[in-house]
Formats: sequence, structure tokens, C-alpha cells
Amino acid sequence: MMATPETGLIGILVLFALLLLGVRIGVALGLVGIGGLIIAIGFEPALIKAGVVTIETLTKYELGTLPLFLFMAQTFFAVNASRDLFEAAARMIGHRKGGLAYASVAGCAGFGTINGSSLATAATVGLVALPEMRKRGYSDSLATGTVAAGGTLGQMLPPSGALIVYGIISETSIGTLFTAAIIPGLTQALFYFIVIWILVRLRPDLAPAGERAPWSERFKALARIWDIIAIILLVIGGIAMGWISPSEAAACGAASALLIAAIRRKLSARVVYDACAETLKTSGLIFLIVIGALIFSVFVGVTGLAEATGEFVTGLGLGQFATLLIVALVLLALGSVLDGLGLMLLATPILLPIVGATGMSAVWFGIFITRAMEIGMVHPPLGMNLYVIQGVARDVSIGRVFRGVLPFLASDFVHLLLLILFPAMVYWLPQVVG
Repeated sequence: MMATPETGLIGILVLFALLLLGVRIGVALGLVGIGGLIIAIGFEPALIKAGVVTIETLTKYELGTLPLFLFMAQTFFAVNASRDLFEAAARMIGHRKGGLAYASVAGCAGFGTINGSSLATAATVGLVALPEMRKRGYSDSLATGTVAAGGTLGQMLPPSGALIVYGIISETSIGTLFTAAIIPGLTQALFYFIVIWILVRLRPDLAPAGERAPWSERFKALARIWDIIAIILLVIGGIAMGWISPSEAAACGAASALLIAAIRRKLSARVVYDACAETLKTSGLIFLIVIGALIFSVFVGVTGLAEATGEFVTGLGLGQFATLLIVALVLLALGSVLDGLGLMLLATPILLPIVGATGMSAVWFGIFITRAMEIGMVHPPLGMNLYVIQGVARDVSIGRVFRGVLPFLASDFVHLLLLILFPAMVYWLPQVVG
């Protein structure tokens, strides 16, 4: 009845209004999607379509991947995985200038591969790393900025909850997304290492060198994480090489996490109960958001807004680089007012056709939008990781946290630009192992 691009645009404006009023992102997406469909195609067809989308989503085999990985992460919480990963890195390189900062990034990368959440990675590693760095005389700004930025690795390095959700809503292979994210994730960590190296060379007082740990302590620290490293290699390596599917890898990871907890004598009925409870809470929240986003995506598709926007941008004749740069600016602007998952679910149905018109694939856009999400997590003044870190180090002002993250934020912008200039960073590994 009113299936026009204008209706779709009004729907987006209503969605923003609901979000500003504090309505939950999943509820807002679902309400606008169903309401928009009623206006566009009628009451009964809208309800039928919304019901079909809901059932199809909940019965997707790939959806089981997310709660299994979440359960694996919750179980690893019980065995102090973050502390062990950080301490191993600190024993190996903590004696160098900025060594504990390097160790924090390495710990975030390691824990991110078993957790998949930026906020959880920043909070958990921060609880371990921040007191240690501050005790050793590290600058508050460097210490907090390092952990806040390092925490974003949890979204990029597989198994990433964000990439799982993106794969579901864009109907893209989750295994391919995981494989494609490995090089961008590792180069992101490398950029953070370079930032730390530059800072401690310019201002050695920011991160004084510590005592060198004897090799006996280093080997003991490494011995405490060999089982965790084995699980990481099993999950990521198995998916990348095509030996197991993401769902099978998630099941193996969840079972192995329980086995490790048992070997470390930390497995109990309480641990399993808490892990299941947290998994169900988080999974239910994410499923609600995914269903709402898919209904909203159907509404956007019915109105023709995505196609009209794509034709408008293509008609400007800007070329691939300029178009992708505009898309990046839009994502960064939205990321300053939306949380990461909300940004992805709102932007994907609108921007994916535009990106596709430039010759980039849905896989590349998945990595790109996840990277933009990460920048939003540490972008002042609304970056959620910054407030998580300030909550961990309560005596450090939020202004110092902002200043500390700025050098890492600059490297994030450079890294995002490299993804546009060199898309092979995303495409190469899936082609090699495929």
C-alpha cells in the first residue's frame, strides 16, 4: 500500500527516535519493522511475514554456534583464563620497556579468541593487567588506553559473536567470515604493538622496564596455558582449514572447556549452572536483537530504500574508493550514537547493497563493519570500552582514559583505511585455505 523508499526513511527516523527514548535496540527494531510492514503491505501479510522470519531464524542450524561459544567463554571465566594468558605474556616480555602493555594486548588477543566480546575482554583483562601496570609505575593513560583498545580484539578475532550475527543476517558463511577475520585481527594487534613501541620510545617514563623473570617462571606460566592455546588452535585452525564447521568447532570448544575445568579441578555444579545461566541470558538478548533486525531488514527491503540508496550513491559516479570512504564515515558517525551490535544490524540492510555495487563482497563488508564497530567502542565520548575501563580503575578520570586511547584510535583509522585500499587483507586467506 505504501511500499516506497520514503516510508523506509520515515521508519529509520522513527527507529532513531525510539533509541533516543531508551527503547531496547531489539524491541525498537522489531516494532518499527512490524509497524512498517503493516503500513507497507497490510496487517495480515505483515504478521505472517514477521512470524515466518521469527521461525526461520530460530530454526537456523548456524544459530546454535553462538550459545556454544558463549558457554565456552563462560566456562573459561571459571578457570581464570584471562589471568593465565596475561601472566604468561608478562613473564615472557614484561621486563622490556612497555612490556606489560604488550602483554595486555597479547592477553586481550588470546582471551578474545575464546570470548568473542569486546566489553568482556576489556573488563576481564583490565582487572588483571591494570593493577599490575600501575604498580610497576606505568602511566595511567597508557595503561587504560592499552586495555581499552586491546579489548576490541574480542570482536574481530574468531570466534566473534559479531561475525556470527552478521553471518546470520546477511546469509554469509560464518566459517569464511572467521577465516577472513584472522589477518585483519592480527594486523590490528600488530598496529597496537607499534603504537606502544612508538610511545615508549618517545617517552620512556610512560612505561619503565621491569625485572626479568627467570626461565623457570616463564616455563611455568606457559605450562598453565598450553591447554587453552590447544583449544584456540583447534577452534580457529579447524574452521580455517575446513576440517570442521563453525557449529562443530563451537561444540568441540564447549566440551573441551568443560574438560579443562575438570582437569584444573574447578568444575562443579555451580560453575556449570552459572555458565548456562549467563549463556541463556546473553543468547536470549542477542536472539531478540537478531529477530528484530531481520524483521526490520524485510521492511527496508519491501520499501525499496536500500536499492534506491544504492542507485543514488552509484549515480554520483564517485568510484570505489570514494564510495567506501563515505560508507566508512557514515559507520563512524552512527557508531558514535549506537552500540556496536545496533550499528551492524541497522546499517547492514542499507549499506550492503551499496558496498556490493562497488565490487566488494558481503564477506569484506562483514569484516569492515566489524572493524568500524570496534572503533566505536573506543571513540570518545561514547565508547563503551572506555567507561568499562574507567569502572575498573575508578580513581582514573575518564579524561585520562580518553587521552590514553587517542594514539590507538589513530592507528584504528589507518587500519580501516588499509582495509579499503588493500581488500586482499580480507580475501587472501579464505582463497588460500578454500
